Amino acid sequence: MSQSTTDLLQGTLDLLILKTLSLGPNHGWGVAQRIQQVSRNLLQVNQGSLYPALHRLEEQGWIDSEWGVSDNNRRAKLYRLTDVGREQLERKTEVWRQYAQAVRWILQSA
Repeated sequence: MSQSTTDLLQGTLDLLILKTLSLGPNHGWGVAQRIQQVSRNLLQVNQGSLYPALHRLEEQGWIDSEWGVSDNNRRAKLYRLTDVGREQLERKTEVWRQYAQAVRWILQSA
């Protein structure tokens, strides 16, 4: 992955995690796989970025977790979006849309 893609990911990782968990509870590896799948392999989240972000979001009350069983019958910590996290997802999505529009305007300028 290029450096610019990595920088972009670090700046939007919370949003990507919240969006992924809005689809339902998932374990960390599942979150990373879903982001990679939906982005058509353009975005890859490494564990060194993912797990600190999950812990930070949990400390903020935007997600919570409990131990459960993964799809392959292994013990895994499952994360889910809280009501506060759902509100943050809406806010962060709107901020991202405004940011993306501003970048579009700049790129389309003469």
